[in-house]
This record gives sequence, C-alpha cells and structure tokens, in this order.
Amino acid sequence: QVQLVESGGGLVQAGGSLRLSCAASGRTFSSNIQGWFRQAPGKEREFVASVGWGGITDYADSVKGRFTIFRDNAKNTVYLQMNSLKPEDTAVYYCAADTSLAWGPFKPQFWGQGTQVTVSS
Repeated sequence: QVQLVESGGGLVQAGGSLRLSCAASGRTFSSNIQGWFRQAPGKEREFVASVGWGGITDYADSVKGRFTIFRDNAKNTVYLQMNSLKPEDTAVYYCAADTSLAWGPFKPQFWGQGTQVTVSS
C-alpha cells in the first residue's frame, strides 16, 4: 500500500502561483510514476501531469508551459509548481501513484484525498 498526502492548495488571483506537494509513505519504492489529476465541479477527473522515477515527465496540453512537475525521491515527495494560473485551473487536485515498472500511460492505483485550488479572476 502507498499513502499519499497533499498540501499547498489555496486561493490565488489569476496570474499567480501555487506549489502543491504530495508526500508518499508506505511501499514508496514501488511508486514508479507519480502525478496529479484534477476535478472541477460538474466535470470528470482529468490528467494534469506525471513524473517517472528518473524524472521523465508528461503534461496535459492545457497546462504545458505553465505547470512543472518534479520529485525528490529521497523525500518520497512530488511537487507541482503552478504558474500563470487561470480561473479554469480551479479544481480539487489529487496526487496519485502508479506502481508500473516502466514508463507509460499513467494509470494510478493509489490516490490522495485531494486539495482545493481556487483561482479568482
């Protein structure tokens, strides 16, 4: 089992920045791919970004150039730096972990509880 705890959400004005953190515990050695999804009110949960154990990354088109995902393997923590935030980025952001042994489509088996990000116009 892998436990994931997010932090860093909050309220920010459009154009501002936030950094989300996700601390993993438990069988963290098996969390090859970690990343973030988000869910806005009335919408389906959508992929945001993912990062492999070696640092390879993938992003949704909607956040490319504005968000950066990175991880500190020594701390078992993954981060999402969000810049140039827009009102449409408002959502609950979920940290997730995929125990796949190789880089590929992000299909998490473990999820955090979510953290709210609200961007005001």
